[in-house]
Amino acid sequence: AVYQARIDELLALVDLSDRRNDYVKIYSGGMKRRLEIARGLLHHPKVFFLDEPTLGLDPQTRNHIWTYIKELNKKEGITIFFTTHYMEEADRVAERIAIVDHGKIIAMGTGDSLKAQTNTETLEDAFLNLTGHVIREEEVSGLDRMRVRGQMWRGRRR
Repeated sequence: AVYQARIDELLALVDLSDRRNDYVKIYSGGMKRRLEIARGLLHHPKVFFLDEPTLGLDPQTRNHIWTYIKELNKKEGITIFFTTHYMEEADRVAERIAIVDHGKIIAMGTGDSLKAQTNTETLEDAFLNLTGHVIREEEVSGLDRMRVRGQMWRGRRR
């Protein structure tokens, strides 16, 4: 079947073919991220969104994830949008970078153009130059408030 060939292709792409019959709950964090990427690609998307795809992973696994993502971009012609707090990754991987502050894009360009614009040597320094150096209070999102209410509600029913 067509879907089985696509599954085989994606498992090979993310280097999980040999683990295809294992339970996902025994996968490492990096293996789970690679599987998530494969699942997202199952239907040949034209645009692929990744939210912090390497958060909490060791450097070797992060490098593998970025290798897969760059290969996807080239091999499948997919436009990839990703969020990250790892500025060195954004500088190394992204063709264009948008710096977002308080939900608004405040600067956009290549890593080199953002560094030139701020007269800095690293993208992290450019980010700090554009957004400030002061640690900010983080606001609780509506989703976080709903989670807390849900936890309180479940606690009352017991």
